[in-house]
Amino acid sequence: MEKQYRLPSPDAKDCRVSGLARSCPLRLPRLLTGLLASAGVGSLKTEQHRSETVPLCPRNRFDIYRKVPKDLTQPTYTGAIISICCCVFILFLFLSELTGFLTTEVVNELYVDDPDKDSGGKIDVSLNISLPNLHCELVGLDIQDEMGRHEVGHIDNSMKIPLNGGAGCRFEGQFSINKVPGNFHVSTHSATAQPQNPDMTHVIHKLSFGDTLQVQNVHGAFNALGGADRLTSNPLASHDYILKIVPTVYEDKSGKQQYSYQYTVANKEYVAYSHTGRIIPAIWFRYDLSPITVKYTERRQPLYRFITTICAIIGGTFTVAGILDSCIFTASEAWKKIQLGKMH
Repeated sequence: MEKQYRLPSPDAKDCRVSGLARSCPLRLPRLLTGLLASAGVGSLKTEQHRSETVPLCPRNRFDIYRKVPKDLTQPTYTGAIISICCCVFILFLFLSELTGFLTTEVVNELYVDDPDKDSGGKIDVSLNISLPNLHCELVGLDIQDEMGRHEVGHIDNSMKIPLNGGAGCRFEGQFSINKVPGNFHVSTHSATAQPQNPDMTHVIHKLSFGDTLQVQNVHGAFNALGGADRLTSNPLASHDYILKIVPTVYEDKSGKQQYSYQYTVANKEYVAYSHTGRIIPAIWFRYDLSPITVKYTERRQPLYRFITTICAIIGGTFTVAGILDSCIFTASEAWKKIQLGKMH
């Protein structure tokens, strides 16, 4: 008579799977060996194995990431799809954050102060202007301000280049002005003999204040009048440019500061008369300083913030993907049970 062997189910208390050890008696292999021997399948030599448990190291008890044997897990098709999408999404966000981390950001702020206190109360000015219908011997630069400065025919650090065979002139000059309201103007006031009808049509190539910022990521009005063309205006008209100068500071990542000035401009064109007749035209630049300073600062995202963001991306994505996968798996298992119930 054939013997039937019944495999006892291991007690839950005796068979536990932990992160580092299995404390379960090895009953199943011995029972299978006994079955094969009683069935007459050859002469099997079995070795008695004692039920041994691997003791847990005391410090291993603090492991909160317990490992589950791969045999106890079940891979699914939907889980594979979600895993692939999850990895692609994490890679995309990681590259985006890495690009932002490596890119230097320029932030600006406003405050009331004089940033360049070491300048001695002076502002450097660079002017480049062409007057195609006025001889160079007639062109001059005059400077005056509210501190009593009145300079006619400024010639220091200036250069006159003849244009159109000597009929015109290009004036280039560097000079300084005080940090008080005032004006400087291009005129014929310094000429020995005043012309009857000076033609003040002009093109402004450059007008800047302070240092030239060697940066590409700041687009300010540092040369707002650059390219201003007044060649088609009334030859006998004066031109008034009203400038509002704004102190500007640029600080790079190393902390080095550059000082410059932006400005806004409004202009008007007019023919002036007095009780003695028409006033000799000129090109006026009237300026005033703003008490507000604009500061640009180069900043890069801190390393700790970048690491925190990456951890949040990875952890959050895996958590959401795990929840989604669990919901899909639970729903599919429930649907299978419903289908099996209908079949029976």
